[in-house]
Amino acid sequence: MAWQRRINGALARYTGFHIERVGKAEQRAPQPRKRAETPFRPPADPATDRLLTAPVFVMSPVRSGSTLLRSMLNAHPDLHAPHELHVRRLTVEFGTSLAEKAMEALGHNRADLEHLLWDRVLHRELVRSGKKHVVDKTPANAFAHERIAACWPDARYVFLLRHPASIAASWHEASPDKRTPEEAALDALRYMKAVERARRALPGLTVRYEELTADPEKTCRRICEFLDLDWAPQMLRYGTPDVVTKGLGDWKDKIRSGTVQPGRDLPAEEEVPESLRAMCRTWEYLP
Repeated sequence: MAWQRRINGALARYTGFHIERVGKAEQRAPQPRKRAETPFRPPADPATDRLLTAPVFVMSPVRSGSTLLRSMLNAHPDLHAPHELHVRRLTVEFGTSLAEKAMEALGHNRADLEHLLWDRVLHRELVRSGKKHVVDKTPANAFAHERIAACWPDARYVFLLRHPASIAASWHEASPDKRTPEEAALDALRYMKAVERARRALPGLTVRYEELTADPEKTCRRICEFLDLDWAPQMLRYGTPDVVTKGLGDWKDKIRSGTVQPGRDLPAEEEVPESLRAMCRTWEYLP
């Protein structure tokens, strides 16, 4: 109404404030645009475009023991397994249309340039370590397994599984104020489904957390054989991980102990949430 606009105008002139209907500001706020997906493809010239040779990716859900496994792998004299690197979130933008045209003239789209960046970051880590092979165990990599496979056609994969109900319980315990047990189960299930999609699409070795904690030597020997590496006994005494930070891996006391600790008891069938039963059957934890 006119009188409301006049009063609001006077209020703004004399006080610097004005009255606005609740929700109007949110309606006016610009919504961030989702970046268009860039087509990705294998390297045009692998010998030139990639510095890494046969990188190793541990594909696993959150809270599945991946920090334990990466710490054991890192203890091998030929494997460098740093903390979670999240390289798939490193992006490239064209500051001008001319920059985009210049890269197109060289045969690069944005995904190509991002792949060059990812490869360079991992290669730098590997060279600084003085070892032969790099390992990345970021759980979210499972959501981008197709792109990772395109970026590194010679990559090798270790799929780490754990009882889905144990994953969900550990995910809730990691941040009990952030998610309820039910929310933790559904959120962790997203990762489990992504890992299963990757496991069906890519060749690799499947190992289980329960086997790793029950018989770590046997499991590590299987991994060494898969990676064509000699067995290294020091994998069983990995020491304190160099990075123990929430968000970059496990930071709990078990992982700080430097040796493999027993896993939690498997839940009884009646304790498994309904939302996780199908995955339990897929991973053969339930009949």
